[in-house]
Amino acid sequence: MNAPLDVSFFARAAKPLTSYRKYWAARFGTAQFLPVSRAEMELLGWDSCDIILVTGDAYVDHPSFGMAVIGRMLEAQGFRVGIIAQPDWQSAEPFKVLGKPNLFWGVTAGNMDSMINRYTADRKIRTDDAYTPGDVAGKRPDRAAIVYSQRCREAFKDVPIVLGGIEGSLRRIAHYDYWSDKVRRSIVVDAKCDLLLYGNAERAIVEIAHRLAAREPVEKITDVRGTVFVRRPDDESAKGWFEIDSTNVDSPGRVESHVNPYMTTSEQAAGQGSTCAKEDGQKNATTNVASNEGSTVAAGLNDLTREVNPAIRPLTFMPNPALYGKGSLKVPPRDRSVIRLPSYEQVKSDPVLYAHASRVLHLETNPGNARALVQAHGVGVTARDVWINPPPIPLTTAEMDLVFDLPYARSPHPSYADEAGSHDGATKIPAWEMIRFSVNIMRGCFGGCTFCSITEHEGRIIQSRSEDSVIKEIEEIRDKVKGFTGTISDLGGPTANMYRLGCKSPEIEAACRKPSCVFPGICHNLGTDHQPLINIYRRGRALKGIKKILIGSGVRYDLAVLSPEYVKELVQHHVGGYLKIAPEHTESGPLNKMMKPGIGTYDKFKALFDKFTAEAGKKQFLIPYFIAAHPGTTDEDMMNLAIWLKKNGFRADQVQTFYPSPMATATAMYHTGRNPLRKVHRQVEGEDETVDVVRGDKRRRLHKAFLRYHDPNNWPLLREALKAMGRADLIGNGKQHLIPTFQPMTDGSYTSARRKNSTTSTTRPAASSKLPQGRLLTQHTGLPPRDSGSTRLGEKTTRKAR
Repeated sequence: MNAPLDVSFFARAAKPLTSYRKYWAARFGTAQFLPVSRAEMELLGWDSCDIILVTGDAYVDHPSFGMAVIGRMLEAQGFRVGIIAQPDWQSAEPFKVLGKPNLFWGVTAGNMDSMINRYTADRKIRTDDAYTPGDVAGKRPDRAAIVYSQRCREAFKDVPIVLGGIEGSLRRIAHYDYWSDKVRRSIVVDAKCDLLLYGNAERAIVEIAHRLAAREPVEKITDVRGTVFVRRPDDESAKGWFEIDSTNVDSPGRVESHVNPYMTTSEQAAGQGSTCAKEDGQKNATTNVASNEGSTVAAGLNDLTREVNPAIRPLTFMPNPALYGKGSLKVPPRDRSVIRLPSYEQVKSDPVLYAHASRVLHLETNPGNARALVQAHGVGVTARDVWINPPPIPLTTAEMDLVFDLPYARSPHPSYADEAGSHDGATKIPAWEMIRFSVNIMRGCFGGCTFCSITEHEGRIIQSRSEDSVIKEIEEIRDKVKGFTGTISDLGGPTANMYRLGCKSPEIEAACRKPSCVFPGICHNLGTDHQPLINIYRRGRALKGIKKILIGSGVRYDLAVLSPEYVKELVQHHVGGYLKIAPEHTESGPLNKMMKPGIGTYDKFKALFDKFTAEAGKKQFLIPYFIAAHPGTTDEDMMNLAIWLKKNGFRADQVQTFYPSPMATATAMYHTGRNPLRKVHRQVEGEDETVDVVRGDKRRRLHKAFLRYHDPNNWPLLREALKAMGRADLIGNGKQHLIPTFQPMTDGSYTSARRKNSTTSTTRPAASSKLPQGRLLTQHTGLPPRDSGSTRLGEKTTRKAR
């Protein structure tokens, strides 16, 4: 049986969210929507806002949108909360629309990192934004968290700024920035915010709001878990902490004191404050029998020794005063220990120290044993320390229910509606449309995939809602959400099947420092019982008015194969034709760098999937996702993946190229060429310490082309690469070949069986050339169209655009 989260260490270590006395403004009651204008404030009877939240997303009052969750949580504590969504950042005036906040600004870039939202993995500008009405791009600035913070400071200089959201969370220390290809400072320094909240911030934001409401200066709030702030090196508040220097690699560790060889086991145990029961028992049993005889013999021996050589004495080991504090005399308490990371200036110029700092950071992510971290920024008069407190304590099941049971309107703000009052036309917000009929049942992920930032943001402790709370939300969607037709689009979270999974022992869970519970194999301490999830599925689809519940979140198939009953339930009742899973690769090299299971586990899951699909008499398919150009991937690895894809009949339309997001372990590999999953050394001592990094547009295109081996646009590049790799045997027109020898005439477009995955040509037509006499122009010659003597309109348009 899994240990319930509510009896764990974490449930005992934090103040409950419901234990605070409500702020006086609770008398104003609950707003249907949090106000976004002065007119809406007046309708609520407010003269001012206690807290104003600024976000880069459109305001959607739904529990899947971070600002809505934080706003409703603060409202439940009695505070008057206003929202400024997607303000014009060209001046500070739009930030004054709700007036001056009484307590603080809450700032976030939105549900997505603003840079990832704006740019593709190839650094090309996107033409859409799923979090904006009409899917329009350009409604938020690059590095929105920094820009918004600066405008808030400009609008009202003396109001504290509390920064949050995933953009700030993943930039809490000096980090590699893929878009500028350099190491940037902590966002706390650049945004000049007073506090940064990282991870799920309900617990921290509630405590900070009440302390600021009690007139406690923001600079004195330095003890809240999950917060980051700036301190001067000589700050008095930093005294009393035990600092552990981790600014270098290959430094000797703790020096253990030598054992006195003349001490018995019992005496050694007594010196450590314990006893050796077995030896002490034997000693006591013989003491009375031989006490008189033993004392006489011992006295005689001592006298004889002294008579032979009075200078002979037993050796006595004395501690060396010069080594005091350098040995293991006493380990400082973890809750008063702080690890000093290499400074910003060091990690900026030294990739080895960057990899080392990344490793230390990821080792200090368990709320049960993590220590505070500190990183110096600047030198001389500009020197300051970025102080990172330990991660927040996860929410209990009761607190998760509280968060998701808040009075959300579950729709975009009315100001976004069209003339008919609808959000389904030109003003549709795609991100809301995607989760409109979905239910989030848990948070966190213990997978630890190195390319993913969920663990760094939400943590690896699973926080689950109760079954009753989930069923209640399904009923609310059925009864209240406009346009519901009876299908729940998803019942999941970061992963579909980690609901109520966790460590069997609360003590082990609080002490564990492993980055993953499922790699290189599933931990024997991990409870993998899927029955609670099966119960929710069955109860949910039995509700009146619910026709079908689909699972849209990715399934962790290495966990699923341990519960065939779960796979059967999933496949026969909750798959709408296609099921997403993410093997990511087939080769052990990149999979080890990703911390993903081998492809054999995928084969086991596919066998179960096919078996239960056949039993149900259905026609269903698995949709596997793969990553191109991930650190640790060679050209041969991608070639073998392409061969596997063709052998298994897969033709990938949507291909994901590795995107180095801030603070991810794989991003540290990309930047440094080192492997932070192992101890980092200055001198490379083994092959596992270095990483083959896929850099440059040409090589990244090649790896992507291997995934789309079936696209004729990629065949010239693949032919060139296969010949260079000595694998020209894969070029031919037979079934055993990867790509053909002929080249059809293409214009750069791609036609997919799924229309939305098709692409149109964005390249200028090639310049025409004369045909040799007697040569026919066919689709296989690869020649351009014949020259008619007239200039094409498309060419004129393209030239102007360029």
